[in-house]
Amino acid sequence: QVQLVESGGGLVQAGGSLRLSCAASGFIFSRAAMGWYRQAPGKQRELVASMASGGDTMTVDSVKGRFTLSRDNAKNTVYLQMNNLKPEDTAVYICGVRVLDAWGQGTQVTVSS
Repeated sequence: QVQLVESGGGLVQAGGSLRLSCAASGFIFSRAAMGWYRQAPGKQRELVASMASGGDTMTVDSVKGRFTLSRDNAKNTVYLQMNNLKPEDTAVYICGVRVLDAWGQGTQVTVSS
């Protein structure tokens, strides 16, 4: 079955960096569009960044220039490099494959001011 397992979250001070990883299995990873989403308390889940199977990427304006999504098809893993973190980036970060309606359990990122 499809599995997505995130890691790399934690507590960091504003201005710091974290790198999230998502290990995928159960589907043809190289053909899948992968996305990182986040959900803050009391808010809806929102897309942060995504990458199509062909490599085209997009990031939302709120993280543009700070967050970078990359993928390693040989390792079936997608990454989210997060730099210059801000308190408003605090959320549970979730790896997802929307077309499969598949989601990881999420990893908590907390940014202190």
